[in-house]
Amino acid sequence: MVPAHSDELKNEVYKLRYQVYCIETGFEKTELYPGGIEFDEYDSHSFHYLILHRKSQTYAATTRLILPDTSNHERLFPIEKYTEIDNIELIENISRENLAEASRFCVSKDFKRRRNEAGTLTGIESNWIDIFTEKERRIFPHITIGLLACLIKTSSENNIHYWYAVMEPSLARFFLSLGIYFVPIGPLANYHGKRRPYIIKMSDLLDGVAKKDMDYWNMMSNMGQYTG
Repeated sequence: MVPAHSDELKNEVYKLRYQVYCIETGFEKTELYPGGIEFDEYDSHSFHYLILHRKSQTYAATTRLILPDTSNHERLFPIEKYTEIDNIELIENISRENLAEASRFCVSKDFKRRRNEAGTLTGIESNWIDIFTEKERRIFPHITIGLLACLIKTSSENNIHYWYAVMEPSLARFFLSLGIYFVPIGPLANYHGKRRPYIIKMSDLLDGVAKKDMDYWNMMSNMGQYTG
């Protein structure tokens, strides 16, 4: 797990996002990013991570946590601009200082080799549980869990207790298989494909994982160092 602190590493993040969002999935238009890097207005107040595949020394995946804008706490997150949130009661008492958005969660095509994975952001297709053998299902989540561990570490270091997220329902079901229940807070929207807005409390996420698999909990929380 590599924190993208430097401009050089951030450029690797943007290049990987261009590959996934523009070339592989077509969710973003290539002509908008002539330099072959995909970035937006939220990157300036986001914390970025990369997953490095040691053997090949290539970056397998990336994600970011969009932090509250310290100069304007009322600035909208992408989820609030591009989706409809109708479960207002669930979020109205959450301090925006403790709220962030998990975003740009994607895996390189080089690590999506099985059938039905092409064209997905994460390599998790709607019937993923039927595609993989039992052994593969035990191994497959490691990149995704690594990305979650990056977000958890960043959240702990920045006093973030809740995450917004916009994701495909298939990814939400995949997380549920790990004991992670993202709470839907609105209807499906056409945002990088058909996706739904969700929210989760970080401590609830870790508690759910602990009930399912302590090995995963240890990885995500760094042996309990980050517990929400």
